[in-house]
Amino acid sequence: MTTRPQLLHDVGVRALEWLSDHRRHFRLSLEPGEVPDLGRLKPVGELAVIGTALFREGVAGSRQARLARELLDFAWEEVLEGGAVLDRVQRDEPLSPMPLEVYAPFREDGRRHPGLERGVAHGRALGSWAALEMLPVRRLGFSVTEERAGLSPSLGIAEATRRTWLGRRPEPWTLGYHIGYDVTHTVFHLTRWGSRPEGLPSDLADYLDLWLPTWLEDWAERGHWDLLGELLVVDACLPRPTLDEDAWRRYAAAQDGSGAMPIEGGMPQTADPAELFDLLHHPTLVAAFASVMATSRSLAALPAGPA
Repeated sequence: MTTRPQLLHDVGVRALEWLSDHRRHFRLSLEPGEVPDLGRLKPVGELAVIGTALFREGVAGSRQARLARELLDFAWEEVLEGGAVLDRVQRDEPLSPMPLEVYAPFREDGRRHPGLERGVAHGRALGSWAALEMLPVRRLGFSVTEERAGLSPSLGIAEATRRTWLGRRPEPWTLGYHIGYDVTHTVFHLTRWGSRPEGLPSDLADYLDLWLPTWLEDWAERGHWDLLGELLVVDACLPRPTLDEDAWRRYAAAQDGSGAMPIEGGMPQTADPAELFDLLHHPTLVAAFASVMATSRSLAALPAGPA
């Protein structure tokens, strides 16, 4: 049985409100001209992915759309200084894929930084760019990011897919914590974060149709809300999503009244707001993303009214 659109939508509204209320913690706290810790850039890129997905799917109410636009403006102008921070990182570490990965969704939202694009072009001219050693799912993601930025992939996407765990369709009962995240990100990359479900090869879609319901039940039972949220996004990215009611009800029940989603179990106990943000921002971003995608697919499945 599929889940009511209102339940799916409400999870995302609450998550976005929490992210908006705590947006100051996305700041990098840099001195003028300083290059940031790359780990602090990752949530900024994730925020951009989710914001662009929300506008792409067109399922946001007016308040939700306003909050998302304010978050994207804040991330680009105040956190990334209009892209200048990414440009500094690219010049400091010309082989790092991180600046391009964070930049790609902002670029798709119409925000450009020519200096950064020139720096990426310079890095791509080096033999080391294509030779960078990465885990297979990371290499796939990098190839897709290059394509999204209008560049030719360093490794063909079909070949990069074949090298991943999901691309080999191994024994489904071997899926554990780390492999689970590899699977979710393989799907995110191939479907361009849900915008192109047809990008998932049919044999992988069939494999997920068969085994994803079991994985959803397993991680819901374990109470690992971060991975469950990513698996719910995978479900919404499939050509035939289930929008599993039991998994979604458990997931929604785990969300804190503030809108934050814990990683696993209950909310962490800490009085430090910055530490709390570091523990909660990823699962809460995932909750917003899962809500956007599932709401969109749920509404699309509703029967059309009379002409």
